Amino acid sequence: MSRHAPRQHGRIESAIKLAIACGVMLLAVALAEDARVERVRTQEPRNGNVRIGVLGLFEPRELTVSAEDNNALILHSEQQTSVLERSSGVQVAEVRSIGSVLAVRVGTSTVHTSTLTITGRDGGPAGFVLSVPGKIARHYRGTLELKPVSGVVVAVVSMDLETAVASVVGAEGLAGAPIEALKAQAVAARSYLVAGKGRHSEFDFCDSTHCQFLRDPPGPGSVAEAALATRGLVLAYDSQPFAAMYTRSCRGRTRTPLELGLPSGVYPYYSVDCKYCRLHPSRWQSRISARNAATLRDSDESSRLQLNRRLGWGTAPSNTYIRRKQGEHVILEGTGQGHGIGLCQSGAMAMAKGGADFAQILSHYYPNTTIVFMRRLGANR
Repeated sequence: MSRHAPRQHGRIESAIKLAIACGVMLLAVALAEDARVERVRTQEPRNGNVRIGVLGLFEPRELTVSAEDNNALILHSEQQTSVLERSSGVQVAEVRSIGSVLAVRVGTSTVHTSTLTITGRDGGPAGFVLSVPGKIARHYRGTLELKPVSGVVVAVVSMDLETAVASVVGAEGLAGAPIEALKAQAVAARSYLVAGKGRHSEFDFCDSTHCQFLRDPPGPGSVAEAALATRGLVLAYDSQPFAAMYTRSCRGRTRTPLELGLPSGVYPYYSVDCKYCRLHPSRWQSRISARNAATLRDSDESSRLQLNRRLGWGTAPSNTYIRRKQGEHVILEGTGQGHGIGLCQSGAMAMAKGGADFAQILSHYYPNTTIVFMRRLGANR
């Protein structure tokens, strides 16, 4: 045996130990990452769907439901099942709230029921149009549940999470926004839908600014592309998804919930610089009575929202303003649109035009967070 053999053997043994140690470290990292994803996965909406209360701002006592072209709708009441389909000659159902029941008219037949569920032929989602007669009509894809509550027809659409994300981005996104800004919006919207439940008892979310705007599902284009490209991605802080807040235009620096008298939740938020809004502030002015001005507390989001609900959403568009007395009135002069927390849509749009991708945009407006892929949703791609 060579006199160098013991030394070579020692080197080989050290190399083996090092390889084993590196393997253990890599395995530990992989297991930690897998555990992190598992915790996020358990937060997904059941069956990948979200239940959204729609058209509630109109407090409708009557709604009409119609089948879209080439679609059949199955109406399930307590007494019978009916079909809405263009080929059958019956395509519209009229639903009215009468006390504690619904009166459902299909063709010449009327039935009374405490709840009405509308699905596709297979019991799954279908495309339909829901209307408040004389006021508004919107297209949806999902299943629909109607029931009477205090004389109003409450409408709840159960739709696929990704359909909801695309619909929110189409409603909330800024016109002309680059694809990377829309992707950032999609991740924020999905994060809110995954982690933001609990504000309503009858459904998960509403379709107003109280939760997130929701409109017709978008057709082919950049909005649908942004939702698809980020499918299953959510924002997480300390390995937990959170309901990401966003605003139309900040004052040049974003705010935190604590600054506005709001609870922080899972993510504390951080105040960050927004170059675009600092250089191009969105200015506004309004005139209100001194009595109404007395109810508006500075840096208090709740009082701002209450004032806007009474007088209109253009009364106090943001929490950044100065007051100026004018006789028996008060002039409010401010900058920004919205609460100013989280992603600034105007700033994100400018960042995207400057070459930033969606991950860089999200990292800027949500510091110390990660973008996490929800595994089960990804399996459906």
